[in-house]
Amino acid sequence: MVGISPFARTSLAFVFAALLPLSGQAQEAFQTFKQLDTTAKMPKLNAFIAPGAAPQGSKLREVALEAKLTANGDAVQDGLSWYVFSPMAGSDGKLPLIASSQGGSADFQLAPGDYFVNVSFGRAGVTRKLTVPEDGTVGKQTMVLEAGGLLLNAVSGSDVRIRPDQLSFSIYSAEVREDGERGLVMADVPPNTVVRLNAGTYHIISEYGETNASIRADIQVEAGKLTEATIQHKAAQITFKLVSEAGGEAIADTAWSILTAAGDSVGESVSAFPTMVLAEGEYSAVARNKDKIYQRDFKVEAGKNTDVEVLMKDVQPEAPTAAAKTVQLQADPQPGQASSGPQPLPSYDQLQGATGGADAD
Repeated sequence: MVGISPFARTSLAFVFAALLPLSGQAQEAFQTFKQLDTTAKMPKLNAFIAPGAAPQGSKLREVALEAKLTANGDAVQDGLSWYVFSPMAGSDGKLPLIASSQGGSADFQLAPGDYFVNVSFGRAGVTRKLTVPEDGTVGKQTMVLEAGGLLLNAVSGSDVRIRPDQLSFSIYSAEVREDGERGLVMADVPPNTVVRLNAGTYHIISEYGETNASIRADIQVEAGKLTEATIQHKAAQITFKLVSEAGGEAIADTAWSILTAAGDSVGESVSAFPTMVLAEGEYSAVARNKDKIYQRDFKVEAGKNTDVEVLMKDVQPEAPTAAAKTVQLQADPQPGQASSGPQPLPSYDQLQGATGGADAD
């Protein structure tokens, strides 16, 4: 089963294909799609044995190695990388590489002694200690990867296809480190790409476009199986135009700012036809052209790609150039006396006299 975090369960939907056992059918499934970290199919190789790796006069023993995705599965025939290391660190603190091979199963000529053998299949890998005896039979060494495949895709809304160049995935470990971050396994994974991983749970981040359409989910990868997951983005592609009338031609040299309902900026552009992918919600489009500002509110619905026209009549009111002034009623100056500077506020009796509010006897 595919595990989904509580957060992801409320914000996305998955459509999972059947988990296919990686026998002959699954091997074909792995080769049907473009794959990462693979090599062209080739016969097994003793591609590299470091000069001087074997002591002079030592009797080399033939060691055959194979790898399986599961203990009961078939040997992997292609896409393996083999590395044999000495267990004694060199002067640089690293384990010296003794031999390597690319392809499927591998045969090495090794001197008696201890080694570390690593085999990787894409991003899946395992390391094991190997002891080569001086006498006796050296049986075939089988290494179990406990690995599977993950193939990711996404749609917008319920079933709107997303162009591959607008979609990418990042794969992280499910565990959160002490610093609050997750370990990055692979970044910028294209859709419809089989990624080979060790069995376990992975945290997936799907990015649609470059603005704010992002979805997270936890997905379980099972050993010997190909897991296909389709993530549902709640977003849409919006194209903006500043026009003098509805349906008119877009006006060039326009600067755009897209704001959320809370007033936060999520995207900017200088273009006659800017296009952005926005998460579902309410926004404001602000267009600036020739020192004038135009604005329109709009709503994004998942899977509904649309155009948003901002009319030039939708101009924002300009801010007042000066603050409002309070006009005070002042008493008339005495005859022969010039008015100078602010006068005191009139009394209640003066106001009554000025308005005729008091009755004369």
